[in-house]
This record gives sequence, C-alpha cells and structure tokens, in this order.
Amino acid sequence: MSKQLAIYGGKPYRKSLMPPRMAFGKGERHSLENALQYYKEKNSDPGYQGFFEEKYCKLFTKFMKGGYADCVATGTAALYTAIAALQLPKGSEIIVSPITDPGTISAIILNQHVPKLADTLPSNYNMGVAEFVSRITKKTSAVLVVHGAGRAAQISGIVKEANKRNIAVIEDCSQSHGAIHNGKRIGVFGTISAFSTMYRKAHMTGSTGGVVYSRSKKLYNLFRSYADRGKPYGQKDFDDRNPNQFLFPALNLHLDEISCAVGCSSFSRLKKTIQQRQKFVFALSKEIIRKSNCCCPYLFTKDDSPFFFPIFVNHNKIKCKKTDFAKALLHEGIPLNPHYQYVVNSWPWVKKFLADKFIPKNAFRTVSDSFNIYLNENYGAREVEDIIGAILKVENYFISKKK
Repeated sequence: MSKQLAIYGGKPYRKSLMPPRMAFGKGERHSLENALQYYKEKNSDPGYQGFFEEKYCKLFTKFMKGGYADCVATGTAALYTAIAALQLPKGSEIIVSPITDPGTISAIILNQHVPKLADTLPSNYNMGVAEFVSRITKKTSAVLVVHGAGRAAQISGIVKEANKRNIAVIEDCSQSHGAIHNGKRIGVFGTISAFSTMYRKAHMTGSTGGVVYSRSKKLYNLFRSYADRGKPYGQKDFDDRNPNQFLFPALNLHLDEISCAVGCSSFSRLKKTIQQRQKFVFALSKEIIRKSNCCCPYLFTKDDSPFFFPIFVNHNKIKCKKTDFAKALLHEGIPLNPHYQYVVNSWPWVKKFLADKFIPKNAFRTVSDSFNIYLNENYGAREVEDIIGAILKVENYFISKKK
C-alpha cells in the first residue's frame, strides 16, 4: 500500500464505494404495493389518516410501551407541532441544545418563542444537566433536548430539574431512534417528543416524515389539531368538514398513507438496524483504541442507536489541522464530514433571534476536535478494516511530519 496520501496524488486506501444503505428495500416496496392494492380494492385513492397511519402509530406506541403518536410530513413539522401544542406564553425562552439542525431552532422561532442555548457536556454532542440548570431564568418555559448522533442525553436528570420548576420538556429524538436511557426508550421522558423519519434516519417513512409523541391524551389531541388546520380532536361528534368548529389557525401537516405503509416495514426492522450499527461501531472503536496514536472514538454503548460516528483527534500529536486530517481521510475513500457545522450560534442568520450572546464553549470544542464518519447497518468487518487502515495511513503521515 502506497504511503503517499491520496490527497497528494497517491492511491486511496479504499478503492471501492462503501456499501449503500438501501433502506427502501424489498419489504418497503412490498408495503407500498400492498397500500396501493388496499385502496384499489376500496375504489379509493390513497389519502391520509387512514388504515396505514393507524397501523404505523400502533407499531410506534407499542415500541414505546404506551402513549400516543401522530404522523406528520417532516421532522421539522413534528418539532413545530410539538412546540405549538404546549401553548406556551408567546415570547417564552426555550432552552435548547447548542448542536442541532436549523429546523430545531426554526421551530422555536416560528412559534414566536426565543431559543436560549445551553452548553453540551465536554467532548459530547448532548446538553448536560448542570449546563441546562445554569441557563434557567424566570422567562424559561421549556427545554428542548436533542439526543444527538445516536446517543441519549441525560434526559432523566434534565426532566427532574425541569419538573421542579414547572418547565416543559421537549425531546428531539430524530438522530437517536430507539436509544435507551435508564431502561426506557428516549421520547417517553419528556412532556412531548418529536422524531424525524426522513430517509437517512434509523427507520424511515420514505423520503420525508415525522412523528409527534406524548403520553398525555390532552396533548395528543392538541398536536393532532395543530397538524390538521385546528380541527377539534377530542371533541365528540365534531364535523370534519365544518370549519366553524375549528379551534385556531393551523396548517395541514399530514403524512400520507403510502409513506405510513412504507414506515410500517421500516419500523419492523429498527431493532435489527440498531444492532447491526452497534456491531460496526463497537468493532471500529476497539480497533481505534488499540491501534491509533492520535484518534479517539466517541464511545457508544449497547443502549445507543448510532447515527454517525464522531472521531476525536489529538491536535498535539499531528502537524496539521483536524479538518486537514479529516479531508485526507476522505480522499482515502472513507465517507465522512470533516467538520460538523451545526453549532447554532456559528450561523450568522440566527444570532438576532437568540436570547443572548452566550457561547457554548464545550460544543465548539467538541466539533473543533472531531470529524464524523458516516455509517449504515450494512457496514461490516471489511469497512472496519479499511477505515482503521486509512486512519493509520493518514496519521502516520502527519505524525512523521511533526517529528
């Protein structure tokens, strides 16, 4: 194997593409065809809030061991609807994880609330309990906890502190489907929870999708109303076609029956998907710990649901920037994100909407020190071998340059 890095003209360590995920497999195609046939036999076109959404929601709530679920068009729509259903006083401060998707922050802003960032734990993508508590003020009405990268946040501790102060807890479970904390699935701890089910997530409902979940029947009726033009769910004998009875302005954010049918198939494989991803990250972590001189893996556990794989780089051992190291590894045929640009207050457009100028130092250090390897449930022993081989090739080059 050539020691010359591919980024400088050498041959890449891995020449073949990584195995594609192909989450839309035979089962999903079969479910799609079944849905079309079901509606053909009913002499009807596929709509929404029908047989397949009911089936999907039953699967979802069984997995969560109770509660209520509703399907919506996207993960961002799920967050928007979840926040709206809490009916917080306008202008409330919502404490939120500092590493997250713009959709999370936009859902707060578009509900006319104020996002207030709390820091992560050191070398961690998730908000900590103390970090949350330190940001509470009299204006705080809710906290939005993101379970990032596939690892559960310290959600039980956050909920305990929030409950003392009558603060609502919203869980964003989009990157961590099926992850466990203290023996329970994430999503059941908070007041209300939101999931993205777009095609890259651990289970999906096709191209896009989302789920809103709560154990409260009252909230269930409210988030259904906010996802369906203000219809008065929970009221007996309301007329679906009589807007005089509707409760408030709201959008149509439904997910369609075809997507729900696809989701039923994908959801049935979620546990296996998590196990296969865990097997890969455990094997790669072991090899990195054993062989690498400058890299350290983000340590997942059997309770986690890996979404991507952060790798931390010791800057003191290499003569290059972390991003240069990661870009060199990318050229060796290893798909990755050299720098995760999702620390909220690094975005110029958002600063005027934030509660203050707080700088989440741990969050910035976390993304500064790490790059993220992409993964899916089809990664196996060969991928472990090639990734560690490519890491060693790159680090040997930059370590030797430092000497």
